Order: sequence, then C-alpha cells, then structure tokens
Amino acid sequence: MMREKVILVDDRDRSIGRMEKMRAHQTGRLHRAFSVFLFNHQGQLLLQQRATVKYHSPNLWTNTCCGHPRSGETVMVAAKRRLMEEMGLRAPMVHAFTLRYKCHVGNRLTEHEIDHVLIGACSRNPQPRPDEVTQWKYLSMPEVKMEMQQKPGNFTAWFRIVMPVVEDWMNV
Repeated sequence: MMREKVILVDDRDRSIGRMEKMRAHQTGRLHRAFSVFLFNHQGQLLLQQRATVKYHSPNLWTNTCCGHPRSGETVMVAAKRRLMEEMGLRAPMVHAFTLRYKCHVGNRLTEHEIDHVLIGACSRNPQPRPDEVTQWKYLSMPEVKMEMQQKPGNFTAWFRIVMPVVEDWMNV
C-alpha cells in the first residue's frame, strides 16, 4: 500500500513539494490541509469523536471532517472526498477562510498547516467509518463553547484554534 503524502507549502500556500504524511507530522513541516464544519438547519455543528485507532488525537472531539488534499486535487474536491470517506455524507460547502497554525498533537507529532476552512449545510445523520469516527453529535454553538470551556482536553488542538475563528466568521 502506498503511503499517503501531503503537499508541502510555503507561507503563501504555494506548493514546494510532497512528503509522506507521518514524516511531515514528525518534523513539523508546513503543509496544506482543510477543515470542514457542517451545520444543520437548526444551526448546530456536526462534531465527530476521532476513532481510538487514529495515530494522533484519538478519542478527541473535533469538527465534522479534516484532511489533506492529494497532489493535483483541489481543496474542495479533497474535502468532498474525505467527507464521504469519514462521515458517509455529501454536502454543499463554501470556502470560508484560510489560516495558519502550528500545534502539538501528542506522540511527538506536530500539525503545522495552512488550513482551508470550509463551511457547509447538512441535516442528515452521518454514517461514519468506525476506523475514522467513534461517535458523532450535533451541538449548538453555545453548547460547543460551553463544552470547550469546561473540558478543553476533550477536543483536538486544531479545533480549539480554528473554532473561535469560525465563530467570528459566522458572527456568533
């Protein structure tokens, strides 16, 4: 089986090469990523709890879906692919904003990403793959905020960084 590679980028998100995903996370190399935030018709965010078998951040709650585009794949195409792979969903999305962050995610791994944040709408229940997702739930923005304040360690490092920017973008 071929190992997944990420697209290495410069500060302006221009591709400068590729690297095996695990190696990029071990060395903290800047690479392209995306984060999907889906909301239902009641304005609730679809959260997922990462599967126990994930190589980093297992069992932590996070946004609907995350991933890395493959070489030659646009961010939107990659996001739609991963949304189906992880959550068994299709949904309309828009590119909301891009931000850069660097955070440690345990096991001596670092997420150093230029993250394209996509926001979309979906009121269906997901059909997640068990090797990707343990549980899922829809929560209102105030409920998400309260849970993050009460138990920040239950959430992924990148979600704690990106979520406040999503709230600002949505004017919540």
